[in-house]
Amino acid sequence: MPLILVADDHPLFRAALRQAARDALGDVELLEAGDLDGVLGTLDAQPQVDLVLLDLHMPGNHGLAGLAAVRAQHPGVAVIVVSANDDPRVVRRALDHGAAGYLPKSAGLDELRDAIRTVLACETWLPAMLRASVSRAASSPQDADLAARLASLSPQQFRVLTLVAEGLLNKQIADRLDVQERTVKAHLTAIFERLGVRNRTQAGVVLRELELSDPARQLES
Repeated sequence: MPLILVADDHPLFRAALRQAARDALGDVELLEAGDLDGVLGTLDAQPQVDLVLLDLHMPGNHGLAGLAAVRAQHPGVAVIVVSANDDPRVVRRALDHGAAGYLPKSAGLDELRDAIRTVLACETWLPAMLRASVSRAASSPQDADLAARLASLSPQQFRVLTLVAEGLLNKQIADRLDVQERTVKAHLTAIFERLGVRNRTQAGVVLRELELSDPARQLES
């Protein structure tokens, strides 16, 4: 039985995603999360999750950073990005960072079901209206390089990187991860080498390059 994690901060949209998963698969087990910490915590506790339906702008997520975190810490889990942003360049970046599918929030239930079935069959899925434009949106060499560098980090190194980007000091990171401070320093040495940076500030900048504006919040403002 497939195990799917529905990750969105809007209860009504989570309900729609749950229904689409049930309609697509019939016999399916569903989990839910309303923020990125909940996503990563659930995946730590339930490593057998097959698919995550990941809201690009849920609390704790910052554009593609959440996708990168899931792919770095749980590389065996397929991810369909769910977003109100249908810019082909953003879709291209999401695919470059490891998304197996991209689902605009304007999609109908038939597309939701098709996306879930396709990705669980180990294929990539995009809505028909975006396929041509995304195929024309060439991958950025810088973005492809960033994706490769982030993918080279171990799960624990990626956790350290995210905490560095939040401004935590080594001792605070050690306390948060329940490790010794010298372990954090060793991780930082490896992170700097793999990302090609010299210090904590530059490492944090690398992660912030994944941030995206949320179209829904732009409309609200």
